[in-house]
Order: sequence, then structure tokens, then C-alpha cells
Amino acid sequence: MRRRTVIVAVAAFAATALLAAGCSSSGRVPPFATSSPPASSAPTTGSSPQVSESAAPAKGTAKVTATVATGLNTPWGMAVLPEGDLLVASRDTGKITRVAAKNGAKTTVGSVPGVSSGGEGGLLGLTLSPGFATDHLVYAYFTTESDNRIARVLYDESKPAGEQLGAPDTILRGIPHGAIHNGGRIAFGPDGMLYAGTGESGDRGLAQDRKSLGGKILRMTPDGEPAPGNPYAGSVVYSYGHRNVQGLAWDAQGRLWAAEFGQDTWDELNLIRPGENYGWPVVEGIGHQPGYVDPVAVWRTDDASPSGIAYAKGSIWMASLKGARLWRIPLQGTKTAAAPQAFLIDRYGRLRTVVADQDGTLLLTTSNTDGRGNPRSGDDRILRLSVG
Repeated sequence: MRRRTVIVAVAAFAATALLAAGCSSSGRVPPFATSSPPASSAPTTGSSPQVSESAAPAKGTAKVTATVATGLNTPWGMAVLPEGDLLVASRDTGKITRVAAKNGAKTTVGSVPGVSSGGEGGLLGLTLSPGFATDHLVYAYFTTESDNRIARVLYDESKPAGEQLGAPDTILRGIPHGAIHNGGRIAFGPDGMLYAGTGESGDRGLAQDRKSLGGKILRMTPDGEPAPGNPYAGSVVYSYGHRNVQGLAWDAQGRLWAAEFGQDTWDELNLIRPGENYGWPVVEGIGHQPGYVDPVAVWRTDDASPSGIAYAKGSIWMASLKGARLWRIPLQGTKTAAAPQAFLIDRYGRLRTVVADQDGTLLLTTSNTDGRGNPRSGDDRILRLSVG
């Protein structure tokens, strides 16, 4: 949700002009800008930025090769099972559905109890335990009547359809909730820790309050405890000053990237470093203000409204809701290697979640049944893309 009062990062306009020669796949000049992180930028896993890292090609490709499934209800989180089938969360119903990778057959696994849908809340992110092959645990981020929380549930395939989820074990509660800005993306990092992107629930001041879990990226153990090495003792807060984070992904060097909704002016792709302040609500976009980390790239909100992101073939791939397109952001180390490209513009409507599959392809969900889109025949759907 956008509001009228904005803090415009005027420096971004100059950066946009420098990139005016870069065009999207449709031939348009995309309204984005990029900014090099400050020299102090460091990867989240502790390794130093490598200036010798090869750059992703300036131009890439993305082609839809198959429609995996159709007829999904408000799909949000998605996780790939070891054998290739998918688990998909329905935001509004609170149900988790298994989708067969071969033929798209859908089976209801069960429902997460306590989910309260409405506005942007409901059953949101899903991820599998790093030890899923043996512990069979699925982690879910969801909205209740009182908060957003993260719980893990046992997935028992031996039980009848619809009854395969155990009772939720809540590992973290008290994330602020509201009709808007609930965040919701969760993922395990290469360090084995669980990360969560949260929103400030419409209360902008929470983003700058390090005691609040709203407007943050959180890092915790699989049991929900503050992870070793976190920047603030006894806290799961990893970075702050965020408006609404719905995209998390790690590159080949283990650096964490996050997509963030702006207000009315600039959506952001950020390189995340522990303990840093990403500016909201003081700065939106590229501000060059001391004490705040600038995004690596920004987009006009009409062309992005970014939700899920994934890393593949040297690039970040970003699903856009209002923009109704898939952005490719080629990387060279901690910077963009070239102007981002847009694919699938207005072809499938709103795009919510993008996941890198085990074979190097991407899985992409549409989001046209979420109350803000215009559902088409077969919506919502999961698409498979070959990318390069």
C-alpha cells in the first residue's frame, strides 16, 4: 500500500539518466537507477567483496517452458521438496497444497491453525528445514489476530490428505501485524540460520526502533533463538530501517540480498549487512545520507512493487506485483553489472514468488486472486522458466 507523503531521493534521478541507454526486453527505457554500495560494504557471511568476480552478461534470457499448475487460491510462499514436488501456501485460506511437479496435480496437505487473513496478512512465507530429509519440518510465517509469527510443523506424508500437518510449534511471536506491510518471506541461509523479512505494519516509526521486530530482517536459530554473531546481543534483529521486505536471496558468494517495497517513489534492491540501517522512513531510495545504507538499485513503484527474489545464473530475479513483470538484475560482486532487464511484461499479471529449482530453472507464481489483480482464466498459476 502506498501513501502520499514521500521522501524523494533526488540523487536517484541523476543515476537514472546515466542508465538511460539501457532498455528492457520490451524496448522501453526502464525507470530504475543503481548505486554502488559504500566502500565499507561487506558480505553477510564475512567474506570480503571480490572485485575480480566475473560479471553476469549484460543481456540475459527468460522463457516460460511450462505451466506447472493452475487454479491456485492466493498463492504466497512456495518451497521445493527434495523429490521436486512443491508446497504452496494459500494466503487467504491458510492451507498448504502439494503440487506435483510432473503433472500439476494438487493435494491439500493441511491447514495452519490460527491464521487470520485480511488485507496483506494471512499464511505467507514457507521454507523447509535444512534437515527436512530426516526431520520433515516445514516452517511457516503467518498472521494471527494479535501478531505475525513463525512456526514449524511436522509434515507426515503417511497420513491422509488434508491431515498431514502436525500441531504448530511457534518459535517466534510478536512481529507487528496490520492490514498492510506484514513482510512474510522466510528462508534458511547458507549458514543454517533462519532469516525473516518483516514489515512495519503501517507504523513507520517501528522500522527505526531496534526493540521492535517490525521493519527488520531477522536472523535466528532453527529454534527461534537469536543467532550467534547477530549484531545486537540477545536480539534476532539483523538489519533495520526497512519498510516491507518480501524478498530474500543469497548469491554464489553467500551475500544476502533483499527486495523492499517503497512508498510512492522508489522500490529497492538492497545488499544486506548485519547491524546496518536501511533508512526507512528517513530515506526512500538513494539518499547518500550518512548513517543509512543506500540500495544497490531502485525502481519506480509502478514498474516493480517487488515481492519474491531468487538468485540464478549470476543475477537476481525479482517478481513484481504492480509492475507485472520479472526483473533480471545482473551482478558483479556487490554491484549491478549492467542495466536490469524486464521480462513477461503484463503477460501473466501480478507476480509474487520466484524460486530457483534444483535443475537451474525458475518457478514463478502469479498473484491475481489476491484482491488487487484481475484474475484470468486459470489463475493463479505456477510457471517454469528457463533462464540464462
